[in-house]
Order: sequence, then structure tokens, then C-alpha cells
Amino acid sequence: MHTARRLDRIEPFYVMECAKAADEIARSSACDPALGGRRMIYLNIGEPDFGAAPLVKAAAVRCIESGQTPYTPALGLPALREAISAWYAQRFGLAIEPGRIVVTAGASAALQLACLALFQAGDEVLLPDPCYPCNRHFLAAADATARLLPASSAQRFQLSSSQVRAAWGPSTRGVLLASPSNPTATSIAPEELASIVDVVRAHGGVSLVDEIYLPLSYDTRYERSALGLGDAIVSVNSFSKYFGMTGWRLGWLVLPPALVGPVERLAQNLYICPSTIAQQAALACFEPASIAEFERRRAELKARRDFIVPALNAMGLTVPVMPDGAFYAWIDCSAHRPDSWPFAFELMQRAQVALTPGRDFGAADPERWLRLSFASSMADLQEAVDRLREVLA
Repeated sequence: MHTARRLDRIEPFYVMECAKAADEIARSSACDPALGGRRMIYLNIGEPDFGAAPLVKAAAVRCIESGQTPYTPALGLPALREAISAWYAQRFGLAIEPGRIVVTAGASAALQLACLALFQAGDEVLLPDPCYPCNRHFLAAADATARLLPASSAQRFQLSSSQVRAAWGPSTRGVLLASPSNPTATSIAPEELASIVDVVRAHGGVSLVDEIYLPLSYDTRYERSALGLGDAIVSVNSFSKYFGMTGWRLGWLVLPPALVGPVERLAQNLYICPSTIAQQAALACFEPASIAEFERRRAELKARRDFIVPALNAMGLTVPVMPDGAFYAWIDCSAHRPDSWPFAFELMQRAQVALTPGRDFGAADPERWLRLSFASSMADLQEAVDRLREVLA
């Protein structure tokens, strides 16, 4: 059977390949307590350990028991779009019309819809290197080309407006940014982001900004949505990270008004609507008790960051830029090993600690980097540090 040529440009998601290897080791004697082994500590996947909030789970049960499970409009439940709009006003002081909000089957579906609506064969989109690997593959699925621009620690692993201006060519159609970013957990300085948007706007392009980790900011300097820079921004967000609904597969887009209709047509045809149960449950995310719980979790993640980053630095696993959001540490492991891919497997085998090597995230010295997720419990982080010290010593 012949497959489409676009698949040749879509690489495996190595994060998940490493996760499969970690699971295999976890089933081996090295992790069998009866044979003197110890359990695997998973610091490789970006999934908060908290799960959905109590009110959200209760709302899902009520939805099922009352039979409120038919299709919703492709753009999402009107009540949920209004709740998201109110949240932007409360959290960021932004007046976002509910009509600009499109509820999607996760942020992944949001990015797919945006890329299909905005880009086509021959188009080029600028991204930082390192960046989340699926972003460039969403572009490949739309037959567009992702052009990675190396972003150093000196620029917080984020693009600069001067880079965007210099790289812009005849086929460039926009930028795809993430702030805070996966894998680096760093944000774009507000003035730099405004400058990038100005450059893109001057060239008639589009600024597509992944903001799924924005509510998990730990520094008020960076806790500003790109939507404050005008209604020409396309913003992607999610119920997975701050709201803890990873497997529920629910996200949203905020679009310029002219894009809502085209994206609605795509959504109607590609998946009809997001999960009704997830949407009904997500309404409970905006209850005061739920927001208080999410803020408690954010404080806990910050405490984990404040523990793990100094501990890594002390072991020579250097984190050159302090994470200001999300729950990742981007680690330079070159003081210990020249290549993070075999090093990650060594740590799984010898320390039973799963980290993610840099291979997924770009082409600029990926072998130098490891990503650690501190979305696991503080107890797991403390034990992982002890095991890593033991192996590295």
C-alpha cells in the first residue's frame, strides 16, 4: 500500500519511543522489588500528577447520568466559550469575544485546525530551535515547511524579532511560537514578543502562539497573553496543563473574527465537535473552588521547580535558564556524556529514572540536551535526585 509523501517529513515522536522503553525496563527485573529492583521514576512525560479537579469529575458524572451527551456545535458549547471569555477578562484583563473562541479536541486539534486553515504547500513558517516537535509536524501535515532558527540560552531559547526579520523570505507566511515553551519552560519577554508580532504584521504574516502553559507562569513579568497585542493573533490553549484534564482531550483557539468561519468548516468535517462530556465537565474548571485548587497546584509546581533546578545544577546537569513557567527543566548534560540519547537509556537502566533526550526538539546540538518534567510528586523528585547523584558519582 502506498502512503502519502507527507509522511516522509513526519518523524517518530521520540518522547513516546523513550516512554515505551521506560515501560519495558519497568517490567524487567531491574524494577521488580521481589528481585531487589526499584520502581521506575517517570520524569519524561509532560503530564501533571494532580488529575482533574474534584468539581470537574463530579460534573462529568452528572453529564453522563443526565444524558447530556449529544453532539455540540463544532465551535463548542456556547456556555463554555462564554466561560473561557470571562476567564480571559478575570485572569489577563482581556476582552475576548466568545465568538472568537473555538473549542477543540485538545490543543493538538487546535494546532492542526490552525495550520490547515492558514498554510499550504510552498509556505514556510519560522519556529525556534528547540521547540515542541509536533508543531513542525502539524505544519508538515498541512504540506507547509517548518524552518527552525537556532535560539540560544542567551535569548532564553526563544526567537528574537531581529532573527525573524532577517530570516523572512518570499515564501515565509508566519511564526509559530510557544510561551512558555516545551521543552525549555521559558517565555518570550513581553517587549520582544510585541516586536516579533510587529515584524510579522509588517510582512503580512500570521503570529500563531501556543499559550497552553501560560497559566502556569511563576513570574508575573511573563504572565501576559499575546492576545493583548491585537486581534490578529492566533492563540492556542488547553485544558490539559493548568486545568489538569490531559486525557480528556479538550483545548481551544482564539482567532481573528475572519478566521472563525473557515476553521468552523474544517472542524465540522474533521471531527464534528469536541467531546461533549469533556466540555460539560470543563465548565466546572471556572468555579471559584476549582480555580483555588489550580492555584494551589501552581504553587506546588513552583516549589518543585525551586527544588529540582538547584539540585540538577549541583550535579553538573546544568539548567542554563531558570524555567519561568510550565514544568520542565532543559538540561545541558555535556559535562557528563557527549550524547543525551544513550545517556537517557543509561539512566533508565542504572538509576531507573526516565528523562527525555533532546533528539525530538530540534537540530541545534540536540545531543547536548535532556528534558526533565517536574510534574511528578516532590517525593519522586527527591528520590530521583538521590539516584542520579549515586549514578553520576
